[in-house]
Amino acid sequence: MYFKVSIRKNPATGEPAGYYRLIESYRNADGRVCHRTLLNVGFMDGLEAEDLNRIQKLLNHKCQSLSGEIFRMEYEKETPVIREWVDKLYARLVREKKIDVQSPPPKELLSGRDWQTIDMNSLRHKDVREIGGEWLCYQALEQLGMSNFLSSQVDWFPDDVRLAFTHIISRAVYPASELKTSRWITENSAVCELTGFPMDKITKDSLYSISKRLYSLKDSLEAHLSHRTNDLFDIQDKIIIFDLTNTFFEGEKRGSQLANFGRSKEKRSDAKLVVLALVINPYGFIKYSAILQGNVSDPSTLEAMIKNLREKTSSTAEKGLVVIDAGIATKANLAKIRENGFDYLCVSRSRLKDYKIVEGEDCLVVEDNRKRKIHLQKVVPSILSGEGVDYYLKVESLSKQKKELSMNNRFHDGYRKGLIVIQEGLSKKSGIKNEEKVHERVGRLKEKYPSIHKHYEIEYQVKEQIVGKKKKTVKRIVTAMTWKFKAEVEINAGCGIYFLQTSLDNESRILWDSYNTIRDIEQTFAILKSELDLRPIFHQKDENTMAHLHLAILAYWVVNSIRHQLKETGINHQWNEIVRIMNTQKAITTTAQNKSDEIIQIRRCSEPNDKVKEIYQALKYKSTPFKKKKFVVHKLESKKNEGSYVQTFSKQ
Repeated sequence: MYFKVSIRKNPATGEPAGYYRLIESYRNADGRVCHRTLLNVGFMDGLEAEDLNRIQKLLNHKCQSLSGEIFRMEYEKETPVIREWVDKLYARLVREKKIDVQSPPPKELLSGRDWQTIDMNSLRHKDVREIGGEWLCYQALEQLGMSNFLSSQVDWFPDDVRLAFTHIISRAVYPASELKTSRWITENSAVCELTGFPMDKITKDSLYSISKRLYSLKDSLEAHLSHRTNDLFDIQDKIIIFDLTNTFFEGEKRGSQLANFGRSKEKRSDAKLVVLALVINPYGFIKYSAILQGNVSDPSTLEAMIKNLREKTSSTAEKGLVVIDAGIATKANLAKIRENGFDYLCVSRSRLKDYKIVEGEDCLVVEDNRKRKIHLQKVVPSILSGEGVDYYLKVESLSKQKKELSMNNRFHDGYRKGLIVIQEGLSKKSGIKNEEKVHERVGRLKEKYPSIHKHYEIEYQVKEQIVGKKKKTVKRIVTAMTWKFKAEVEINAGCGIYFLQTSLDNESRILWDSYNTIRDIEQTFAILKSELDLRPIFHQKDENTMAHLHLAILAYWVVNSIRHQLKETGINHQWNEIVRIMNTQKAITTTAQNKSDEIIQIRRCSEPNDKVKEIYQALKYKSTPFKKKKFVVHKLESKKNEGSYVQTFSKQ
């Protein structure tokens, strides 16, 4: 702003005098310099040209900064006349809305504020990193008491605890190999800012090393976490679920004592396996885990579980109920469960053929999670074995019956078509007629349809044939093949019916609800395999394999602790969805240049959106990991410091 003067007649004196206007220069859209009048000031008698210069200088400072230090210093030096003109003209500019300026905030609002004048063109955002999912897992680990537990171990120093936290959080948020994890930590994540571990020390070898150290604490870690979650969430281990799964290796695993060929649940018969045995409670918390050879049989795994289970359950737990599937429920295993003071509930390995309904027990109709009706009724075998008192619950499902009928019909049709193909080959010129080969083809058909073959009787007509001119041999040829279905057997008998076997004489509904908890361990395996990178395994050394599996289990503790608390508030997201939501919260470095040619650098977290806030509030966790941290760097040092910041953040 500046003053522009023109000569006019002053009505007060009748003499020509200078008439002043306050002018502003600006550039239009075409870049041309233009001028406009802000105020018609009028005649300014008694002021010299120097006085006018000082007035316009102070006006410019006042308009640029209401509380600027430069303005206050210059203002206090001036005479009362100059200050009066500045205040009067500024008041007119504001009143007539000639300038866009805000009123100064009240003094009580200025407390804790840091007012800066910056060049908007210099504003930059950089080093944006994910922090929401990491902050969620960090608080869950603290809630589980992991920091105190690891710090109390022999030869565990603060940096070891920080690295362990870093690796567990990384596996939960970004499950990957150690090499990929190290890249993610150094390039994408702010996890090191949370744990305090130096980012420049993150390598795949350091992650391998801490995984092995964590595995060395496996038993004590499981005991600590088991008791901690029981106390934290007020859980009593009344029901315990035991099951096994396996995962396969990529690679030959030569010389491995752990990897063996076995029955793969992923249908990977070409790859060696390792078995993971888990005992969990109905809330999904692990009580016991074991890493076993890939060719181990299911029934042989129960004894070690029983021996280790009692010390890893809460001391206040009542007599526990062990829920197992039919593959593990051998007579010997059920006896061991009884001997160790537990009750059991399982699917009976043998279908009861001769039984009677318990007197006074009505049929109970319940619904499964898909609203399909299931009939429950207590029954007893007609002939008791005398090997201990067991109770049976007959479970009849109409939907299961339809499914099994459809399967039986499909198998039956496939078996008959296979027999017809073999029979037609006997009459073809180039068909297979050799008795040994015919039996081999029937054997393959039996292997494909074992549940149907046992209901058929097959008869063969064979004749001997002499072949060869010089060396004659006798060849047995099948000339005809007939079969018949065993009429006395009902192939669809028992479809949709199975029996639960238990040592408890409880109500049918209680037994059914208890058995349904076995789905929880299936969900646990699904989370471990699909969301926490349990499979496939690429490690070649057994110690690395066991450390890899154990790290996934530790990450599962974090995941299940978070999901358990969210479920209680009605939030039932899958873990992948929770991570996606939380990763909308970022850690950002913002830089700008102020009017003193200094670089202001601020590191802080973005505000959580509504979905992120909902998760934090449900868990009663803090929503912001860091308070703002500001650095002021001289302009000459900006290039040297650009792209880096000091990790000295204070947690709220």
